[in-house]
Amino acid sequence: MSLNVFLSGEIHTDWRQQIMQGARELGLDITFSSAVTDHDSSDAAGDVLGAESNPFWRDHKSAKVNAIRCKTLIEQCDVAIIRFGDKYKQWNAAFDAGYCAALGKPYITLHGEDIIHPLKEVDGAAMAWAQTPDQVVELLQYITRNA
Repeated sequence: MSLNVFLSGEIHTDWRQQIMQGARELGLDITFSSAVTDHDSSDAAGDVLGAESNPFWRDHKSAKVNAIRCKTLIEQCDVAIIRFGDKYKQWNAAFDAGYCAALGKPYITLHGEDIIHPLKEVDGAAMAWAQTPDQVVELLQYITRNA
């Protein structure tokens, strides 16, 4: 089975690379996509539409431009992996999870045990909760396995 997997969330660690490498090593037929993970580029996505003196409007424009990419990729994916990291709160990841749930797209959450409580609703709609990228790779291997 071939899968299109959207990787959403935290951008400060190499979890995406670990999952993609693990899938590659197992020869899984998976195409990965993601939001823009370069923080400065993401923040500047709307700058092409004109300079803003108020940071709210700069963020507003960039969020909308970034949403074009994310909404399209989520709509096209077969499954999403939603990563919540330790360093920052990933409101964008929670939004992506909600969008997946609204579309009926299956998603897997990836986060540590220490944030189970604040993510109870997000995890409640997820098809699985993983704590490590290796667990995600094992899930993807199972999902794509030919019976």
